[in-house]
Amino acid sequence: MYEIKILPSAQKDLDSLEKNIFERIKTKIIQLKENPRLPGAIKLTAEEGYRIRIGDYRILYRLDDKEQKIYLYRVKHRKEAYR
Repeated sequence: MYEIKILPSAQKDLDSLEKNIFERIKTKIIQLKENPRLPGAIKLTAEEGYRIRIGDYRILYRLDDKEQKIYLYRVKHRKEAYR
């Protein structure tokens, strides 16, 4: 099982979300602990990491398979996620 580390930038993003969107994203983040490469997770090409789509929002994260850690670094609306 992987350990999830939420970086300050991702925490700020999560804090600014509406409650119903936050709950959907929280559910998906919890699922990452069991399988960090969930169906639908796409490896990023422009930078190191993965993304998961939840409606119009994206969770961006990096994996450390050696230490079994997931680093969440962004949770943004799709218009802003890759800037």
